[in-house]
Amino acid sequence: MDIVCFSHLRWDFVFQRPQHILSRMAKPFRVFYIEEPIYNTSIPTSFNEMHVSPENVMVITPHIAFEQGAPEVAHVQHVLLNELIESFHIEQFISWYYTPMALPYTRHLKPMVTVYDCMDELSAFKFAPPTLTQLEAELLKKADVVFTGGQTLFEAKKHLHHNIHAFPSSIDKEHFGKARTNKEEPIDQQNIPYPRLGFFGVIDERFDIELIEQSAKAKPEWQFVLIGPVVKIDEASLPRLTNIHYLGSKQYSELPSYISGWDIALVPFAINESTRFISPTKTPEYLSAGKPVISTPITDVVHPYGDIKLVHIVNSAEELIQAATAIFNKEDHSEWLANVDSFLANNSWDNTCCAMGKLLMPATKQYSHHAAEKREAAYV
Repeated sequence: MDIVCFSHLRWDFVFQRPQHILSRMAKPFRVFYIEEPIYNTSIPTSFNEMHVSPENVMVITPHIAFEQGAPEVAHVQHVLLNELIESFHIEQFISWYYTPMALPYTRHLKPMVTVYDCMDELSAFKFAPPTLTQLEAELLKKADVVFTGGQTLFEAKKHLHHNIHAFPSSIDKEHFGKARTNKEEPIDQQNIPYPRLGFFGVIDERFDIELIEQSAKAKPEWQFVLIGPVVKIDEASLPRLTNIHYLGSKQYSELPSYISGWDIALVPFAINESTRFISPTKTPEYLSAGKPVISTPITDVVHPYGDIKLVHIVNSAEELIQAATAIFNKEDHSEWLANVDSFLANNSWDNTCCAMGKLLMPATKQYSHHAAEKREAAYV
């Protein structure tokens, strides 16, 4: 059995939920990860660019010889998808959606199971297509099972599907646990003075630029280390202070070495429509790395992490400075760290994938039963 995934995210962009889940699914299944297309009117004909990732996932990037939005695009994607299915003899498969925008060219598919892993409220993001909400409603009717990327998102959508389950952000504890023992400082972080407050992730419309700028201005002796790509916002809008350091994108494998050199890890998201339903993966990753965490009041961070005092919740630069000062002044963090490890003991992407697989089994068995009945009927 295969998994054919349709995603709005590039596999090689930032290693996050789709990569964590599907790289594990690639052990028992063949996984085909179809990205959003690249439009290029200078190429003679459309084609699928393909490569196998280090995680053994077949990554497919359609190159479309039309302008984005042209009426021919969905038809071309339909044709390229059929070519892929024929070339790799994909017969029994799971359709796994991260984006409803794939529906116009995938409606004809007849998968064993249709999964909608709703990791974010995409309609609230900047530049979201106007048709996304309508297509999501269609996908929810089509899906056999729906997963959500957090509890808040589950609460918002649980009335929309009969078989919906919350799977908040998980962690790779072994990977981020390396930050607790790492002694090698990355070259571009070596000369940044202490104390350091760090962030890794996408810097976009969800990022609270003003919070970082105000905090950096109020505490010029503190260093703010920001790791990740800048997307959907003008880089010129980012504050340029001597104690704010933009180190750009890093590989997932490099993150523990950077985190190990921080004193505090930050979840500095703005409180707006685009962050209303998010469940930041970085929260448990920071904690697994053994770093104290300061976060703005994102609902899925407040509950549970803020409620049980594993994360400091702040509403302003003044409160961020107060929380960081308290962390710096506390000499012994061993009790807090023991509570962190106890809370995260059963949190892992392996467990998440196992639980997802158990939820898929009834649907795949039902499909196999119906397929067997059809085969028997054919010989009657």
